[in-house]
Amino acid sequence: MLSVIIPTEGTEHPVVATLASLVPGAATGVVREVLLVDRGDHGVIERVADVAGCRFLHFDGARAAALAAGAQQARSPWLMFLQAGTVLDHGWTDETAQFIQRVSDSERPRAGVFRYARSPYSDRSLRDRLKSIGRLVAGPFADQGLLIARDHYERLGGHAPNARNAETQLLRRLGRSSLILLHSRIVTA
Repeated sequence: MLSVIIPTEGTEHPVVATLASLVPGAATGVVREVLLVDRGDHGVIERVADVAGCRFLHFDGARAAALAAGAQQARSPWLMFLQAGTVLDHGWTDETAQFIQRVSDSERPRAGVFRYARSPYSDRSLRDRLKSIGRLVAGPFADQGLLIARDHYERLGGHAPNARNAETQLLRRLGRSSLILLHSRIVTA
């Protein structure tokens, strides 16, 4: 049903936290596959992928090109882009399955982002407050994940391989009218 694409930078701990939150989705059949797209050359993420049963894709190049390559390699009709270190809240699987069903039954293409939640263990800085205001004014940020049908992703042109802020540009191309804020939260470190 769903392919999850996680770009990594060769660091194990954030990836493991994100993968742990995906286990309920794999158990219920919502998550068909997870692709770890690593731009590092340490072999650490390849071992994590092997142990966790994920697909591994090594990619030399820009982050946007890595995301596009992951989407191209994905096998499912639905794509979910998550940043390493983000953790999905309990109950995300039910809401995701319902969202996919509703959008599939509808004639209007839509994409979903998760509700942002800051880690309760992190210190709240001025930067965090400014980012919260930015989310209200500009809309969702890339760290909120993205749930989108593959055909809709391809019609929009996906992640522009050479763009500096390809994730943000893709969210802007989606526009507020076709972007749904899901109730499930995504916690960022």
